[in-house]
Amino acid sequence: MARDITIMSREISPFEKLVLELVCEGKSNSAIAKETAHTEKVIENTVSRSAQVFGIKSDTDTNLRVLLALAFRAHYGDQAFDKLQVECSHHEIGPDGRSYCNRATQ
Repeated sequence: MARDITIMSREISPFEKLVLELVCEGKSNSAIAKETAHTEKVIENTVSRSAQVFGIKSDTDTNLRVLLALAFRAHYGDQAFDKLQVECSHHEIGPDGRSYCNRATQ
């Protein structure tokens, strides 16, 4: 099933953005909770609320965190890769100055 995960129903809050950046780094809810001084339940709710912003619904065939990370990266770029110092082999900077993978154009 094709999904459009780049359309947002609203802008995400600064805290949601922080949590999603940490999700993109592969951190668990527990690790995010410790880093942000919040409870795991707050992080779990933030992840769920953020998924709704991107129109991602959880079901037995969907890994919500993976799709959410992909949606976040599609909308905000690849800051997670920048922090990990891992660069996509298809990496280019677009005319708008944003980082993107040009694999589809090759």
